[in-house]
Amino acid sequence: MGLVKGKPNQSSSAGKPRRPSCKQLAAGLESADAAVRRHSARDMARCPNAVEALSNLLKQEEDVAVREAILGTLAKLKQPSAVKELVACLRSEDAALRNEAIETLKHISLDLSVTIKSLLSDPDADVRIFVVNILESRCEPDVEKWLIDVIERDQNTNVCAAAADLLCEVGTEAALDPLLRLKARFASEAYIQFASDLALKRIREA
Repeated sequence: MGLVKGKPNQSSSAGKPRRPSCKQLAAGLESADAAVRRHSARDMARCPNAVEALSNLLKQEEDVAVREAILGTLAKLKQPSAVKELVACLRSEDAALRNEAIETLKHISLDLSVTIKSLLSDPDADVRIFVVNILESRCEPDVEKWLIDVIERDQNTNVCAAAADLLCEVGTEAALDPLLRLKARFASEAYIQFASDLALKRIREA
């Protein structure tokens, strides 16, 4: 008996699951199964409509693991539109989502200098504080300059206190006079005095 020829490419494709299409992944984001949504969010990075689809889901997603997958993919995309969506989360009423977005922005591999400079002048003091917290984990070359600008001009005590706290870690002699002016400007604020004195001490001893 002669050999029976197999179907073309049968052996090469055997056992290898077909990669879901972008259309299938988008449908998966709407699944009632959190595991399906999580896997779809993780794999959406290769799809052209990923930012829009993921941000729409993020606004309503309650499962922590799914949100982590969404935020991870948005960070991986390294697109300005993805950063915009992450920044929008800083204004969310959901404290957990805000914190997750802060952590993502701390570690995203993308130049955020323009975004950071803009947000340090945001009308919302809480957003300005969040941005100072983000700076704590980013190796931005202008971080001291930005923090000095904050303590020189910002009128919010909590924002200035956050900036003074971070200057304890990154401040140089350039921050000494601005910290002294901060102390004078908020002479009656105990925490400003404490944070400024600590920053001054550490800079002088460095």
